[in-house]
Amino acid sequence: MPPLIHIVDDDCQLREALRGLLRSMDYETMEHASIETFMQAEKPRGPGCVLVDVRLPDGNGLDLQARMATQGVLQPVIIMTGYGDIAMSVRAMKAGAVDFLTKPVRDQDLFDAVVAAVGRDQERLNDQEEATDLEQRYAKLSPRERQVMALVTAGQLNKQVAGELSLSEATIKIHRKSAMQKMKARTLAEWVRLADRIAPKPH
Repeated sequence: MPPLIHIVDDDCQLREALRGLLRSMDYETMEHASIETFMQAEKPRGPGCVLVDVRLPDGNGLDLQARMATQGVLQPVIIMTGYGDIAMSVRAMKAGAVDFLTKPVRDQDLFDAVVAAVGRDQERLNDQEEATDLEQRYAKLSPRERQVMALVTAGQLNKQVAGELSLSEATIKIHRKSAMQKMKARTLAEWVRLADRIAPKPH
C-alpha cells in the first residue's frame, strides 16, 4: 500500500496542484476542503500524513490537531501557512505538528517534509505492530508462567523463585523454558527486555 497523504485546504486549485505533485512522487492522496470533511473521511490503515492549511473555513490547524487527538487519528501533521500565520504555525508545532511550510510551497520543501512525516508514521505503525505481537505472545502464558517470568526477569534465581512459589526447582525450570519459548526469547537478556516492555507484576 503506497503512503496516503491527506490534503486539507479550501483552495481547490492548490489541492489539485498538490495532488499532482504528490502523485508524481508515487504517493496516494485524498483531498478535503474542510476539517469536517477530513474527519468524516475513511482513513485506511497504512503510513501517511496530513497536509493542512493553517486557516480553514471551519477552524485552523490547531483545531484539526485537537480533533485528531480526540478521535485517535495519529498520523503526523504538516501545516501550510501564509507569512502572517507563522506564529500560529509555531504553536501548532508545539502542539504536535511535525513541520510547517510557508506558501507558496517549494516542491523540494514539500517533498522533504512529506518523506520525513511518512517515515515517522511508518515507525509508529511498526511499533504498534510489535506491541500487539508482544501482547499476543504474553497472553499465551499461563498464570504460573507469568509469575515465573516476572520473578526470573526481576533477577531471582530458579531456587529463589521455587521457594517463593512453593514449587520444586525442576518445575520452575519447566515453566521457565515454556514461557521463554512462547515469548520467543532466545536468551535471558532478551527475555528481560521483553518483560520490561510488558512490565508484568508477580501475583
